[in-house]
Amino acid sequence: MAQIAEDLFLLLLDNVSAQPGLDRARRQRVLSGAVLLDLAHACRIRPAMAGEPVERGRLVALTAPGPMDPVIAPAFELLQQRPLRPATAVKRLSKHTEENLTNYLEYIGQIRRVRLNSKRFGHQYAWPLTNRERVGHARSALLAALFDRKPPTPPTAAIISLLHAVDGLGALLSLNDRGWRWVHARAGEIASGAWVDEYPTAMPELNLAITASAVRGALA
Repeated sequence: MAQIAEDLFLLLLDNVSAQPGLDRARRQRVLSGAVLLDLAHACRIRPAMAGEPVERGRLVALTAPGPMDPVIAPAFELLQQRPLRPATAVKRLSKHTEENLTNYLEYIGQIRRVRLNSKRFGHQYAWPLTNRERVGHARSALLAALFDRKPPTPPTAAIISLLHAVDGLGALLSLNDRGWRWVHARAGEIASGAWVDEYPTAMPELNLAITASAVRGALA
């Protein structure tokens, strides 16, 4: 399950217009980063380390058993061809990641596709949520991590880190200056990887944090 990418897209859709609440350029980058972090959390990719035959920091595909989620499969197949710099991977994945996400989320019944008769807003479709249970849990977890300083789960930490990298938290939150100062400070802590000291971690969480640091640099 591509929980990071799927939850992130559902959060971006959770508004009156049923349109993603982030401009296209940043949205494509952040969703591409999300599928890479889903792969990292599944221990299917990692950044190359110093001393390896691959250039340090390039994303390397790993051999792992089990089925592959259709949302993240294209990213894994891309990195199976050869290790790539995070920025290159993000750019290559930006072309089709959002389309893959909308198709899959519609297929599993999380959203429905509504063709718009007017092109006034430059969008061909709206994607209203079919129910708010999943996005409600994702939003509650995000707010608890940011405002109550609760230890974020790995998907929540990844979503905050990605949005912080593209200055995209404003797509989900409306705050006064004092609120934004708090959110930026807390989001910065989480994005720095501090969440691994708050949450019980094992190899998947550590690999996620390390990969998130590499991917964030490609999004900024």
